[in-house]
Amino acid sequence: MNVRRSAAALAAIGVLAAAAPATAAGSSPSPSPKTTIPTGLYGTADPTYDGVWRQSLTLLAQRTLGYRPAAEAVDWLTGQQCANGAFAAFRAAPAKACDDKVQPDTNSTAAAVQALRAVGGHGGSVQKAVGWLKSIQNKDGGWSYYPGSPSDTNSTSVVIGALSAAGADPADVRASGKSPYDALLAWSVPCDQDGGGALAYQPDKKGKLVANVDATAAGLLGALGKGFVAQAGKAPAEAACAEAGHLTPARVADNAGAYLAAAVAKTGHVQSALPGAKDQPDFGNTADTVVALAADGRVEQAGKAYAWLEKNAGPWAKQSGPAAYAQLILAAHAVGAQPGDFGGTSLVRSLNALGPAPHVESAPALKTQQQAKSSDDGSDPSVWWIVGVVLVAGAGVGFLLASRKKRQP
Repeated sequence: MNVRRSAAALAAIGVLAAAAPATAAGSSPSPSPKTTIPTGLYGTADPTYDGVWRQSLTLLAQRTLGYRPAAEAVDWLTGQQCANGAFAAFRAAPAKACDDKVQPDTNSTAAAVQALRAVGGHGGSVQKAVGWLKSIQNKDGGWSYYPGSPSDTNSTSVVIGALSAAGADPADVRASGKSPYDALLAWSVPCDQDGGGALAYQPDKKGKLVANVDATAAGLLGALGKGFVAQAGKAPAEAACAEAGHLTPARVADNAGAYLAAAVAKTGHVQSALPGAKDQPDFGNTADTVVALAADGRVEQAGKAYAWLEKNAGPWAKQSGPAAYAQLILAAHAVGAQPGDFGGTSLVRSLNALGPAPHVESAPALKTQQQAKSSDDGSDPSVWWIVGVVLVAGAGVGFLLASRKKRQP
């Protein structure tokens, strides 16, 4: 799970507006940043709307490949946390205590939780962030981008991923007796309606559920209790959208998978879902769709969409920056592909060149998912990718050890 939107499903209108150029084909280059890029932060674009988001995805991608992120990169992320545990999109003056002018949000906080859990050694920061997320859960069981607003699928799903990463069972996190899974069930479009199987971002003003590709990919992972890092799951029993007398999270995920599989069946990609945007391929949402389809066990369809990305997404990633490269790396991980050879480009080198160089770990200690969840001391997670380490050893070790670039020119 951006890019995901630029980075992934950034819900606030201002953030969506800022992210739109990064998700559109043929868009103009990013404007010069209005703020100085801090040491340790990846990318050269203005971090105002996505600093914590892109840093979190970067650290997750590096850990998934078997890297140990640079200390200054991790320190930058932890330095963004407010005393109450929350994260805002970006704090230009992290030494100053958070005040009413700082707007913490669930997406940045949940992304940071997943990244810090993956890095390890930051159990206190993770638990404080999770505590803040629990404190602002809405009565329907879900979360909004900013506290106090109506819940939405994207925010609820990224928080589910954070809870799972932190070792909590999302089903046990409740408000007024409802869990985040209850919220997702309410946003699933019935099979006999237009867009059946998809998830809506949230009901419209009339209460109608309108299919949304971005929300569907995020909601599928949320319904499975997964975060941004996922691998191929078991193939669903029903290939098509299927009604059930009692809707379950698993059925919501499988129905969402059926919708996404149909969306990429002809072209291999999904279209832009941004309001008012010209109908065109959406690279970020296609990458999210690859991860979601693979997690739902629809490996063939996920592979087709990934193949399309290999042929077309290189320029988009180069323009969009670290979050985009991280998304593509996580998509490669989901289908078992090699991110060091992405249509002739190394996603690994391209990402690592945008900030402080990470360290190669030749023999990472693997853990099972249960071991990772049962550990509350901030130790390393279960998400490791040996293939990525082998790839780095064969294709990039010399480069990484010789180059200590702080920024991409």
